[in-house]
Amino acid sequence: MATQHAPGDPIPVGAQIPRTHGAVLCAIGRLWLVAGGWRLAGELPDMPQAIIIVAPHTSNWDFTLGLAVKFLLRLRARWLGKAAIFRSPLGGFFRRIGGIAVDRSAANNVVQASVAAFAATPRMLLVLAPEGTRTARMKWKSGFYHIARGANVPVIPVAFDWPGKRVTFFPPEHMGPDGDAEIARLLTLFDGVRGKRA
Repeated sequence: MATQHAPGDPIPVGAQIPRTHGAVLCAIGRLWLVAGGWRLAGELPDMPQAIIIVAPHTSNWDFTLGLAVKFLLRLRARWLGKAAIFRSPLGGFFRRIGGIAVDRSAANNVVQASVAAFAATPRMLLVLAPEGTRTARMKWKSGFYHIARGANVPVIPVAFDWPGKRVTFFPPEHMGPDGDAEIARLLTLFDGVRGKRA
């Protein structure tokens, strides 16, 4: 089992992992996690590119929790969001913290654009919710798998366990040619993990 840290304490982050954010946002992330009693477990390995998949995704609060972790660890991570949220008054803020607006009706274009972004960006983290939408059922879409295969980058699974107040970073996984088998294998890592709306 991965080592757990005290609420608000960071986990080890490899030297090649893209970093950003200053002390203020780091402090905000730490305060949010401490206030909620959240502990981090595992570590981020020493690699310049990866897809981070976060599950389960059952509530809008998952986004807030993810931002707190991002700020605490000072990660320069990109994430995909539905285009509508970028048309809100917060659209500029979402872009500044790594958000990329996507048209969900053009899933294949999202995969191609993400693969191209990895090819053009030597150091890049992309955070995705494999379920694609908020649901109490752990049923994943395959977009992350196709991006990982197309860009030849590893996948780092991350579990948000709301009852246990624990965010666990699992070791990186390299995707093989059988997408269904790879997704089924990754799902076993999340046995017993419950979202905010289980």
